[in-house]
Amino acid sequence: MLDYIIRNGRIVDGTGNPWFTGDVGIKDGIIAAVGKVDQEATRTVEAHGRVIAPGFIDGHCHSDLMIFDYPQSEIKLRQGVTTEVVGNCGLAPAPYVKHRAEMLKSYVQPVLGKTDWEWPWETVGQYMDHLAASRPSEHLATYVAHGSLRISVMGFDNRPATRDELEQMKQILDEGMRAGAIGLSIGLLYAPGSYTTREELAELCSVLPKHDGLLATHIRGEGNNLIKSVKEVIWIAERAGVPLHISHLKAAGKANWGKVLEAVELIEDARARGMDVTCDVYPYNAGSTTLTTVLPPWVLERGIAGTLDAFRDPALRKRIKDELGQEQTDWDNLVCSTGWQSVIISAMHTEANRHLEGLSIAEIAERRSQHPVDCMMDLLLEEDGRISIVYFHMSEDDVTQVIGYEKALIASDSLTCETGKPHPRLYGTFPRVFAKYVREKRVLSLEQAVRKLTSFPVQRFKLGKRGLIVPGYIADLVVFDPETIRDTATFEEPRQYPEGISDVWVGGRATLSGYNHTSSREGVLIRAATCCHHH
Repeated sequence: MLDYIIRNGRIVDGTGNPWFTGDVGIKDGIIAAVGKVDQEATRTVEAHGRVIAPGFIDGHCHSDLMIFDYPQSEIKLRQGVTTEVVGNCGLAPAPYVKHRAEMLKSYVQPVLGKTDWEWPWETVGQYMDHLAASRPSEHLATYVAHGSLRISVMGFDNRPATRDELEQMKQILDEGMRAGAIGLSIGLLYAPGSYTTREELAELCSVLPKHDGLLATHIRGEGNNLIKSVKEVIWIAERAGVPLHISHLKAAGKANWGKVLEAVELIEDARARGMDVTCDVYPYNAGSTTLTTVLPPWVLERGIAGTLDAFRDPALRKRIKDELGQEQTDWDNLVCSTGWQSVIISAMHTEANRHLEGLSIAEIAERRSQHPVDCMMDLLLEEDGRISIVYFHMSEDDVTQVIGYEKALIASDSLTCETGKPHPRLYGTFPRVFAKYVREKRVLSLEQAVRKLTSFPVQRFKLGKRGLIVPGYIADLVVFDPETIRDTATFEEPRQYPEGISDVWVGGRATLSGYNHTSSREGVLIRAATCCHHH
């Protein structure tokens, strides 16, 4: 007797092969049968010709803390997501060293959100144990995050690590990998990641090969420095002999539009030399990050507290204004190429400024009769450095090019956002792929889109026997209507669930059934396979 049979669906199995009509049987959390299934089942779900696909994998998101407050993960489950990968961009809540607690919190909060409870972990392994114990509704995997790692050893110091500090970092990375992390993530755009040389990173990455770990990178610059930055991470990965995954590949700023093709060529050249390089992309022409990322890197040297002090010093304030007013060679001044009208406030930290959410810095500066740079600095002072932004800096053509690129998988890069107007990708990424890039633009076939959301990320992030509809694989499944699946979240009204996804199974348990969350919490922490050798 099977637990479930999903009958008469178009099975898009995740391989990229053409769909076929059939049934899927589930037993004890595993796919038991595919095709014409004659057995009896406790429950039967009639798919009526809708698509049955493997559950979608969000291979790049920032739900590291949100999962504890919202373990049912409804925002992602309603998009058909059954697994999330966290610890991206060098940002994570572990390692958490008590004497640098405030430093780490100010570093991660603008992206991972604020928690009003005490973090009960110190090491990456302990954080992973707490994730597992939270019994979420979806599966989770994590990286060791380089920024958090560096803060735990040397704070926000803008200098190379000493031999001793590097050894300490390697040891912490090794511990995290032994606990089952999938690799190391670096965020070279963000301080303190931005203070690290490529040689130091290559040395740190020397820990990864014995764990079969992946290097995932938010590159140093996505604007004028895009090509240089892609070359840099390829150099690091090649030198360390590790597979490389480039996060959210894009060309930021009008002057750089079109450069993604050059970046893709660099990936192709590296692959031709025998290097394992891939990338991901989100299906929107706006990004989302923290407002402090627009600042010159030196401003962030002493963490958020030091940054706010700099704003209070008239001489430093003038220097910041001058530097933001012109193109820079050694860091990406995105504001210069894109303009303050493209920088939209998505979340404020204080009640007093909530009414400004959804407005651009240019608009707020005009209301306050201020220079935009002064306005930006004052807002950060008022908000204690915690402001999230949505940033319109990409061309639709570039986004479409990368979405169509066969070595690019699709992930949301969603940030946590309890208040305000989060980037709509938090609610809409996965359905949008089908509505916009399969149905409307025909950039991808249905089968190609499913592959980019299932078996490809599973293979890349080593997520075990899932991502394909094959007997013996874990029953993470989604049923959706290919004609009506769509995102409804907009930049103006982002908190809206998508349409067309009726059912989701996680680990063989119906978690979304007839569009309703069943409160099932069958998610597990996926530990990279290498950890078995150590137990």
